[in-house]
Amino acid sequence: MSSRSIDRTQLAWWVMGLALAGALIFVVYSFIGTIVFGLFFYYATRPLYQRINRRIGPPSLAAAVALLLLALPALLLVLYTAAIAADELVRLTNQTLIQMADSPITSQQLAQITDLERLVQVELTQLTPDQLQRVLSSLGSAGNALSVIGVGLVHLFVMIALAFYLLRDDHQLSRWVRSRFGDERGVLETYLDAVDNDFTSIFFGNILNAVITGTIGVLTYSILNIIAPTDIAIPAAALLGLVAGVASLIPVVGMKLVYVPVAVYLAVTSYITDPQTLWFAAMFVGVSLIIVDTIPDLVLRPYVSGRRLHVGAVMVAYTFGPLLFGWYGVFLAPIILVLVVNFALYVLPTLISREQIRPYSVDPSVAVRQQQLFIPDDAVAGDGHGGKKDTSVSNVDGEENETSGADGSKD
Repeated sequence: MSSRSIDRTQLAWWVMGLALAGALIFVVYSFIGTIVFGLFFYYATRPLYQRINRRIGPPSLAAAVALLLLALPALLLVLYTAAIAADELVRLTNQTLIQMADSPITSQQLAQITDLERLVQVELTQLTPDQLQRVLSSLGSAGNALSVIGVGLVHLFVMIALAFYLLRDDHQLSRWVRSRFGDERGVLETYLDAVDNDFTSIFFGNILNAVITGTIGVLTYSILNIIAPTDIAIPAAALLGLVAGVASLIPVVGMKLVYVPVAVYLAVTSYITDPQTLWFAAMFVGVSLIIVDTIPDLVLRPYVSGRRLHVGAVMVAYTFGPLLFGWYGVFLAPIILVLVVNFALYVLPTLISREQIRPYSVDPSVAVRQQQLFIPDDAVAGDGHGGKKDTSVSNVDGEENETSGADGSKD
């Protein structure tokens, strides 16, 4: 076979590879938020998974148990909160805030619509055109809401599935990447270890931030209830604080979905019972926005996440991430920050000066296996910042000559 035909074959494979890479990039771009949250679930549950996996044999079972233990408390909180919200809504309805007379259809027509046996016998001619239009509009709105919920559940399933398979098979993926793309100098291995450590700190730090936020919410709302006017108290103040902590995991709008409806409820109740108590609803909004929402999100989160990174850089990433990328930016921006910082620390020096990578400079507590060209352990022990430079040099043909002497190593 001629060299020209070989070149054409390689060119065809390269074109196919670029096309597949483009398709993969398009898929990742289209579902970047789902993938980012899947990574968050993975790193948030990995410490728990590692503990469970040491006691439970099958990795699949350990991964499922870890994800269930992470999601179950939040799910129970949401269900309990929904039950309390429904009870409060019924109580509010019984106070004649909502009257059937204001409905676009009569009570008899509503009974016919909700009764399946009578529904098949109902005559649409009984409805006026205006009533029929309102009913169809309501059904269309309900259908749109159901479609949004369905799409959200599909994205949630993909997030959990991605986290599950990463928990179960992450060691295989890591081994394949290191064996295929690793280099003799250990640059890729050191970079991946540093990125993995920072991702663990950042994503698990978000769980810690949610716990702290929930604690702040419980204390804040319980204190507000002490000074609340009569009959204008915060419903289930402690539970509301816990739900606010769970909602802090949802970027930008999470906590607002918790305290804004409660603020509306307090304002409506105050307006009906005694308009002079509207000050409490305003105070609730201000305290929730500043103490429960803003301070934990902009001040505490950078401290508990990415402890090895600069606090100011992490704060900027958390602040501008949602503004730049959208709802998933609170996780995507720190990911980009980690990749850039570790590239500048461990890869860029090797590209500029071909400096040897020293794995112990990543984290003294992380055991990184020694490569043949890495510095010996006694040299590392003699230098608190990773020891002297590597003493190995490579010949042109790729063989290595050890130049270490009894008194040290020369560069």
